[in-house]
Amino acid sequence: MKLQREAFILPDRAPALAHYPHARGAGDFVFVSGISCRRPDNSYEGVYRSADGTVSLDIREQTRAVLENIATILAAAGLGLEHVVDLTTFLVNMSDYAGYNEVYNGFFDAASGPSRTTVGVKELPHPHLLIEIKVVAAR
Repeated sequence: MKLQREAFILPDRAPALAHYPHARGAGDFVFVSGISCRRPDNSYEGVYRSADGTVSLDIREQTRAVLENIATILAAAGLGLEHVVDLTTFLVNMSDYAGYNEVYNGFFDAASGPSRTTVGVKELPHPHLLIEIKVVAAR
């Protein structure tokens, strides 16, 4: 029996920076690629530029935007965040862990939420990114 593999590429989400889908279905699972807070116009949620050109970044807003982007991608597969069984988060700065958790806890709880791993990384594909998340969901 051949495993059914379905690509989910959403035209209303930020396009991939290489040749990969937003998510890939395989059997009863949907694997969502690493998702950031990037908008379709290549701007970023949680990024503010002051009059003097200084850039400030907000981990809470970026986390919320990432989880909302993931929810939209999962919806294209007929799923929601409640279907997420595993979640991996990449943080550029572990000092953002508390702010990330604050927002994360508004989306998931320990009893029904996914297993989770958080990894500190040196950098992400753009200097304005503080966080990237990838998930696995079950149908």
